[in-house]
Amino acid sequence: MLDLWYKNAVFYCLDVKTFMDSNGDGIGDFRGLTDRLDHLEALGVTTVWLNPFYPSPGRDNGYDITDFYGVDPQFGTLGDFVEFSRAARERGLNILVDLVVNHTSTDHPWFQEARKKGSRRRDWYVWSEEKPEDMSEGIIFPGVQEAVWTYDRSAQAWYLHRFYKHQADLNIANPEVREEIMRIMGYWLELGVSGFRVDAVPFLIEYKGLKDIPERDPMILLSEIRDFLSWRRAGTILLAEANVTRDLAPSYFGGREFDRDERMHMVFDFPLNQAIALSLVRGTAGPIAKALESRPQPSPDQAQWTVFLRNHDELSLDKLTEDERQEVFEAWAPEDGMQIYGRGIRRRLAPMLGGDPARLKLAHALLFALPGTPVMWYGDEIGMGENLDLSERNAVRTPMQWSEGRNGGFSETMGDLIRPMATEGPYDHKAVNVARQRDSHGSLLDEVRRLIRTRRSCPEIGWGDTRVLDDLPEGVLGLCSTWQGNSVVTFHNLADRKIAIVPRFEAPLQPLLRCGGPLEPGEGFSLDPHDYRWYRIGGERR
Repeated sequence: MLDLWYKNAVFYCLDVKTFMDSNGDGIGDFRGLTDRLDHLEALGVTTVWLNPFYPSPGRDNGYDITDFYGVDPQFGTLGDFVEFSRAARERGLNILVDLVVNHTSTDHPWFQEARKKGSRRRDWYVWSEEKPEDMSEGIIFPGVQEAVWTYDRSAQAWYLHRFYKHQADLNIANPEVREEIMRIMGYWLELGVSGFRVDAVPFLIEYKGLKDIPERDPMILLSEIRDFLSWRRAGTILLAEANVTRDLAPSYFGGREFDRDERMHMVFDFPLNQAIALSLVRGTAGPIAKALESRPQPSPDQAQWTVFLRNHDELSLDKLTEDERQEVFEAWAPEDGMQIYGRGIRRRLAPMLGGDPARLKLAHALLFALPGTPVMWYGDEIGMGENLDLSERNAVRTPMQWSEGRNGGFSETMGDLIRPMATEGPYDHKAVNVARQRDSHGSLLDEVRRLIRTRRSCPEIGWGDTRVLDDLPEGVLGLCSTWQGNSVVTFHNLADRKIAIVPRFEAPLQPLLRCGGPLEPGEGFSLDPHDYRWYRIGGERR
């Protein structure tokens, strides 16, 4: 029997360095994270996804790695990681870690060895003896990054880096590199992880910069990674960060339906994420409905989309038209410094929605009602804000706000924190924190916990088929999810006006969330601005 646990899971993404400091040095660590697992258990999430925690110079939030087999000493030891892993499993929590193998830090011993001509690892990276003609082709961070090739005096050659110049690209055409990727995965599997979020997959599976392009399809690497997991530990998963168009998504999932080997279990739905933003700005359901209906069909039985509101990067709007992008910019990022790379927004969810409790709760209700596996970004459950004084995407990576105390309860240090937190305005840690909302009925945290409980009791949303309901007012998104003869129907009013609805179902609707009593066929109700209701069709699950 296939273990498809991830289809009815709730993921929670966090950065160890900004979650909880246990030793008072101003930096979050694994012991602090372990002490705060009770918060995640009470919240109801099922899976903890960790941003990179490996040894790193820290020039790109830990994505510039110098050792794939260790823990950065700032965050503790491997022993601390194992203790965290054990404690998480005791609470029924799965662990996902970042697999960042499209590049390494230029400080990595592999790259330092590769700089020497004739060295064993020379071919582990992509080199050019002559100055490449495509110096700036395919820049990922416009305005920050000047080129994708940098000259190394010691190597007497140019090396490729699709990201920052301190992150040299690995050469996946080299079988030794592919073997090393499997070895890295096997190592962390032995330490208790349940899967990997694979970073920047489109850049991992390309042969850019190579003089001789291999006949081997680079996508085969994804199939090999999937096979490795299947043999090494059943039930472990791969989540792909792949911001690709709809026509390319099937190649990342793979599967017999597409005449390919199975590849990624899960893929982030970036087009839907951007449609959510546009729908929330416009107060209409159309963009979300269109994005859902454009999902490739059919998909492999084991495949699953992941849905999200915000994450650790910018809110990318690259899949919207120019007019649509400007519409979202004007509503959510109108001031200098709020936009980034010309395509995204470096703000958190709460301030983009003006701190409006009703709109914040509606956004989270959408997250848990949409077909797929929901992924949360730490702090969004309490409505944390950003710090725009920080550079680039670090604005949304500030310390978790636990209490009204010093440093928001994140650290007892009298010195500097790893990053400063918000200290002024409506998102000050004295106004927005876990302790204040934990026992407050009607708080955002209280509502998110209720939403997660309800979502986990509705496997129809994660496992089943979902259709968008027709003939509803344009401000209302109606979804009906069906699995094994059971159905759940949800209604979300994105508009800023009250809207009357008469659902068209032959069976009664039984209340699940924010409802009064049951609805008989032909009976209607009204949704207040930014309100929502969830029902089960018929009665108890069969």
